[in-house]
Amino acid sequence: MNVAVVILNWNGKSLLETFLPAVISHSPQANVYVADNASTDDSVAFIKSTFPTVSIIQNTQNGGYAKGYNDALKSLTEDIFILLNSDVEVTSNWLDPILECFNAEANTAIIQPKVLDYKRKDYFEYAGAAGGFIDTLGYPYCRGRIFNVLEKDEGQFDDTYPIFWASGACLAIRRDVFQELHGLDEDFFAHQEEIDLCWRAKNHDYDIKYVGASSIYHVGGATLSSMNPQKTFFNFRNTLFAIVKNVHFPKAMGLIFTRLLLDGIAALKFLFEGKPRHLLAVLKAHLSFYAYLPKMIKKRKNVKFQKHYSSVFSIVFKHFILGIERFHKL
Repeated sequence: MNVAVVILNWNGKSLLETFLPAVISHSPQANVYVADNASTDDSVAFIKSTFPTVSIIQNTQNGGYAKGYNDALKSLTEDIFILLNSDVEVTSNWLDPILECFNAEANTAIIQPKVLDYKRKDYFEYAGAAGGFIDTLGYPYCRGRIFNVLEKDEGQFDDTYPIFWASGACLAIRRDVFQELHGLDEDFFAHQEEIDLCWRAKNHDYDIKYVGASSIYHVGGATLSSMNPQKTFFNFRNTLFAIVKNVHFPKAMGLIFTRLLLDGIAALKFLFEGKPRHLLAVLKAHLSFYAYLPKMIKKRKNVKFQKHYSSVFSIVFKHFILGIERFHKL
């Protein structure tokens, strides 16, 4: 089983300098690539001079996470693609449990490792934690992370476990499945595109797994901070995109209507918190969603819709009203 570890880079020389050495030393069974998204710094020259064993794929434009990976992976022939963020520290033997799971489970198409916080290494990290899920209203949450509350890693998620979506910080996928699904949706540009990819894989009856025997440490927010209104825009808009594309009719209509109302409440919350730019980001997200809606509806063609999301009614209600902060209490 051939493996490609592909790191998407955009003006990230300092991140590559910090994290690329461990990727190289701890991934002997993989070919390591850096896919450069038309950086304007000296990232490419730095890689060529400092890490000659790393192959460079130079994209002609910065198409974000989705197009960046789609363009980069077209030319690769390895059996397994591992999409790895540039701000990730991998650990010794991190690949072995992932590859063992792929070898043992033919229907498992996507895998993520345990994602821990680089800054607090005994805590789970926001982007994926111990595997992602979707509640009945389409809100994502994780084992080990409910909204902004992160659990301490005390061995409670050292298992291999079926999940709904895998973290884009470190997402391993079979090449043939990536191609069958036509890759990532480039209309998302960035954020939530891994959830859409996993949702489509679920609709194709593939399994997605979390493998707790493999660990990585993720910095998080290195490309776009959570305080950036642009991230708010992408998260609100792209969640709506994913629902339209992946939920059966008529449930999708009711779900979109509910989410638009809840988004409005979230926008008012931003206003009361003194974050007017985030309120505007939500409004812009809705306008962009309406503009793209006909295109998203067309993408429903030939989809075999399945009910794969969690039985948890509303993670918003469970967390903000009932005060639940740990996964096992859901």
